[in-house]
Formats: sequence, structure tokens, C-alpha cells
Amino acid sequence: MTSEIDTSHQAQERENAEPEERIRPVPLAAAAITLAMVLFGVVYIFISEPFGNVGLGDRRTVADLSGPVPAAAGTAVDGKAVFAAQCAACHQATGKGLPGVFPPLDGSEWVQGDARTVANILLHGINGKISVAGAEYSGAMPSFQQLSDAELAAVASHVRSTWSNKAPALSATLFEQERKTSTRTTPFEGGAALQALAAKPD
Repeated sequence: MTSEIDTSHQAQERENAEPEERIRPVPLAAAAITLAMVLFGVVYIFISEPFGNVGLGDRRTVADLSGPVPAAAGTAVDGKAVFAAQCAACHQATGKGLPGVFPPLDGSEWVQGDARTVANILLHGINGKISVAGAEYSGAMPSFQQLSDAELAAVASHVRSTWSNKAPALSATLFEQERKTSTRTTPFEGGAALQALAAKPD
């Protein structure tokens, strides 16, 4: 019996100690890097400009995105508000467009040119190649027929008299007339089609 007890005692002595869970602290290097990144982010937020450079992309405000408030009967439509809601995303608030992508409105011969052509561009849109201010563009501009004649006249007049543009305003009557007389159901096929329109008598 004594030998059995001794054998059992020896077996217990040979067993490994019970595993013990210990808390390991975060290495100092990792903690220092994390703290440095957080501090850098905070400093960057405080020293950077809140709105950045408007020439680098779409910088519309929430008010701009909400769209123009419909004008009450007898009141003038705000062409600047219509432009901000409908046009600034592509042509930019500066009217400079995006080189190689969206043509500029500032200094555009189309914007300052024939009034009927401007009206029809807004009413029907353009697909295809067009030269603007000496540069070639190939893209698509949608129709804005969903806007009222007063809204179209207001935004066209705003664009024609803003930045370096000095062309006269357009009336809502012009857009009303072009809607009635035009048989076009598709966008203009680039600048050539617009030139052909301008060559036609009223």
C-alpha cells in the first residue's frame, strides 16, 4: 500500500503547473504611435481651411442642394439659386468647369452668343463634340425642360451676366416660344448642330 501512495505522489509532482492568465500591457512603441496619430489629426483639423478650394470640386452647401424655392406668383426667380442647384455640380460655382470634362461658362462664346441657341441648349441638351473657348469637349449635357420658362430665363440671364460675361438677359417669353416652335425631341449632336440652328432664321 505504501508503494502505491508513493507512486501517486511522484506522478503528481511530475504534472505541469496550472496555466495562469496574465494581463500584458500595450507596448510603449504602439501606444506612442497611436497617440502621435491622434494628435496629428486634431492639429490638422484645426489648421486646415473649413471649405477648401472651390476650384477643386463640388463645394455646394446644404442650402444649395435643397434647390431653389419656387417663386410665388409675381415674384422674380433667383437665377443664382437655380444655377447652384442645377448647374454648379458640373460647371462649378466659378463658371470655369472642369478641364477636359465640363466646359466653362465663363467666357464661353455659346453662353454670350445667340439667344435662341442658349434657350435651345437648356431646353434640349447636347451630346457630342463641341468647342468652347478654344478647347474641345465631348460629353453630354441633359435637357432642363422640367424647369419653368421663368426658371430657365433666370438661370440663363444669371450665367450670361456673371463672371466675365456681359451678355444681355433673356426673357421667359423666349423659352415659351422655343418650346412651342421646336420639333426637336433629342439633344443636339454637338457644336455643328448648334451652329446650324443659329444659322436658321427666327
